Amino acid sequence: MNGNMMQMPLLISALIRHADRYHGDVEIVSRPAADEIHRYTWRDAHHRSRQLAKALLALGVRPSSRVGTLAWNTHRHLELYFAVSGIGAVINTVNPRLFQEQIEYIVNHAEDEIVFFDLPFAPLVEKIAPRCRGVRAWVALCDRERMPDSGLPLSCYEELVAAQTDNYTWPQFDENTAASLCYTSGTTGNPKGVLFAHRSTLLHTFGISLADSLAVSSRDVVLPVTPMFHVFSWGLPYAACMVGAKLVLPGAQLDGANLYQLFEAEAVTFTSGVPTVWLGLLQFLETQKVAPSTLKRVVIGGSACPPAMIDKFAALGIEVIHAWGMTETSPVSTTNQPKAKHLSLPADKLRQLRTKQGRPGFGVDLKIVDSEGRELPRDGVAFGDLMVRGPWVAAGYFKGDGGDVLRDGWFPTGDVATLDADGFVQITDRSKDVIKSGGEWISSIGVENIAIAHPGVAEAAVIGVAHPKWDERPLLVIVRKEGEALSRDQMLDFLRGKLAKWWLPDDVVFVDSLPHTATGKLSKLTLRQQLKDYRWPAASAAGG
Repeated sequence: MNGNMMQMPLLISALIRHADRYHGDVEIVSRPAADEIHRYTWRDAHHRSRQLAKALLALGVRPSSRVGTLAWNTHRHLELYFAVSGIGAVINTVNPRLFQEQIEYIVNHAEDEIVFFDLPFAPLVEKIAPRCRGVRAWVALCDRERMPDSGLPLSCYEELVAAQTDNYTWPQFDENTAASLCYTSGTTGNPKGVLFAHRSTLLHTFGISLADSLAVSSRDVVLPVTPMFHVFSWGLPYAACMVGAKLVLPGAQLDGANLYQLFEAEAVTFTSGVPTVWLGLLQFLETQKVAPSTLKRVVIGGSACPPAMIDKFAALGIEVIHAWGMTETSPVSTTNQPKAKHLSLPADKLRQLRTKQGRPGFGVDLKIVDSEGRELPRDGVAFGDLMVRGPWVAAGYFKGDGGDVLRDGWFPTGDVATLDADGFVQITDRSKDVIKSGGEWISSIGVENIAIAHPGVAEAAVIGVAHPKWDERPLLVIVRKEGEALSRDQMLDFLRGKLAKWWLPDDVVFVDSLPHTATGKLSKLTLRQQLKDYRWPAASAAGG
């Protein structure tokens, strides 16, 4: 026997329709260029999204057509989020920081028919257009006055929108219809596409808005630093739309000075980004001797957040929400929100808990397994391969790339982790980055978290280097803070007593900068390539 409830599909268009009706006067602020601030409301965004939907149809976009974007966090990109998915087409948010060959591959593999791009990417479009023959139109995200000179027959976004009225009704279709496509560079070989459905997107949006997750509410002013091309800015534009939060979209200016200016000008309470972004902000705050006056919560994910960074934000009265996820999990899977019983813990124990990647809310299930696939204890000690499943977790890749990726119905994350009885997960490493020394595993993240706490360290990375006696040993790579003269011996002395003796790096290398991926994560693959000619000092090589 079925229930007597209305059958209303979970569609992305329902979000913007709700935003118009119930918080239409709430502001959206956008910085599409360094010299430009754009202001309008959720009602205005809905109006223009309907105009854009008609423009897309006029361009020949149909259900299941793929529409690409090469764009930053702006109001125009936001309109594309709703218009493309709203008509039943699929938005493909391409990461413009990738290598040109990867971008060409993604546009062609996705079979994008139309590509919208921000003006800074006009030179890139000129280069890739001849090799992206399936693209029928290239649309510059600007008005006529800012249109770039180009040998391509470019269309102007604002003219396309202005040519249409908003008398458009969003169509209804199956909630399992594909809505968006995002390619992950975290896999080997060519990027692989993750195809999200309307249903999975709305369920993820509900999930991250819960108080025990990211706790986004109508009382927040949300500024996502996480790019809208990086798993849809971790879902925050959708969440802000759902709850009626003021949304601030920072464009391409993501340095500490520009972010601080926006935080203060717009009274931002909530933001998100990877650790490298916050290193820049914290250094700016430190050198300028200023502090955000309204910022309350910072979501940090993408890679492990060093405990020292959590402490620095706490000293400013800002809570860090440590989050974990991946493109294949929509992406947010866990957050480090404590339970009621944890609030009475001693300060050092609570701090230790909050440095973990957190626990899953309803909709995400986790387990850890050994090399044979056997489930390991949830005791916070045993560590193994982290597996995940849930209604917003990918069951495979677009066009079947990679074959059958699931293991007994679970998605293998590629992370090595511990899991405790309360569900708190501690990522100890990527499986490809864990260091095996003398038959024991060493967590590179664990060493990095201690090293970054040194006041002379700007950034730290640990990689395993082949060793004649111990198989591998950890090598610590340091970027000094400007003006610091930190030495190898001083760094190793700082680590002694804070790490197990056999975790202590055998050497320290100082570099001017560390390599990062297109999503801002530390690229240990590149770092290992850069240091492929490294040789251990004689004492270490001899096992001393």
